[in-house]
Amino acid sequence: MSIYVGNLSYDVTNDDLTDVFAEYGTVKSVHLPKDRETGRMRGFGFVEMESESEETAAIEALDGAEWMGRVLKVNKAKPRQDRGGGGGGGGRKSW
Repeated sequence: MSIYVGNLSYDVTNDDLTDVFAEYGTVKSVHLPKDRETGRMRGFGFVEMESESEETAAIEALDGAEWMGRVLKVNKAKPRQDRGGGGGGGGRKSW
């Protein structure tokens, strides 16, 4: 399971997030998605920890906490949904 971390500063790094979550257990991975066009951080990330009890402790401690000038939104990440194949746009209809 992974943890969703929202409302992050655009200046946060993987190391910053690892350091904060390491206070609650072993951090297995950190992922900070970037905007495809600008390459800028998107303001959220995902943290995976060694055990569910560590994840729960981190969520309880950090959800609503202020960090780097932002109030964090921290909860269990929802499974990624398949968005299907890209959309059509379709042609014009002639009536």
